[in-house]
Amino acid sequence: MSGPAWSAEARFALYYAPSRESAWWRAGSTWLGRDAHSGERCAQPQPPGLTRPLAALTDAPRRYGWHGTLVAPFRPGAGVTQHDVLAAARAWALAQHAFALPVEAAMLGDFVAMRPANADGEARIRELASNALQSLDGLRAHPSAADLERRLAAPLSERQRALLLQWGYPYVFDEFRFHMTLSSSLADADERATLLAWWRERTPALGPLAVDQAALFVEPAPGDPFILWRALPFSDGAQRGYGNDKQQRAVSSQ
Repeated sequence: MSGPAWSAEARFALYYAPSRESAWWRAGSTWLGRDAHSGERCAQPQPPGLTRPLAALTDAPRRYGWHGTLVAPFRPGAGVTQHDVLAAARAWALAQHAFALPVEAAMLGDFVAMRPANADGEARIRELASNALQSLDGLRAHPSAADLERRLAAPLSERQRALLLQWGYPYVFDEFRFHMTLSSSLADADERATLLAWWRERTPALGPLAVDQAALFVEPAPGDPFILWRALPFSDGAQRGYGNDKQQRAVSSQ
């Protein structure tokens, strides 16, 4: 388990991220303008009709990298090392089984994201995230009083407040909504519609997401870009083939 020695300020997150060899990884990373594994900047496309560069519309998700949250960022608890986090996450992943997740581009409030395309997919990815949360919860540090006060000041329902107090994050279990963010918060409805149309045109060629792995992402210090530290294949994660990758190779460059 060699690798970087992350500082005590580092936060870890368990995300879904497509395989780095997949068309989905290339398409999402290119869209956001950064490859979270290599750290390299990517030349972003410019959808027709935008009056601003795409970079200005994707600055918030670019810091986090191309992903869908399973377990939100956390700091390890007292006595928990980065290798403990990696070992636990790897053991969890090896107990999971791959599945295909049909997705579609959708509006979520004032931003655009990829979302499960049907109720079955939504339920399955929610079950995966709930299982991951329960498996890794013992690793996280509990928030400080000041941090908890700040989080509770957000507009939350009573259920979300209860989840925050127990699990450190309000959008888990029945409140969980899997999504892979494609834009920052955008006030302009025309911009949102342009991004949505661009992705709806290209998503069919990419096919369903192959949920055959998770990934540990790390925020080395507060405000730093998140880094894909380790891919965590599922027990049958080597059995890919949910989409025709040969047919999809040109999608991310469009």
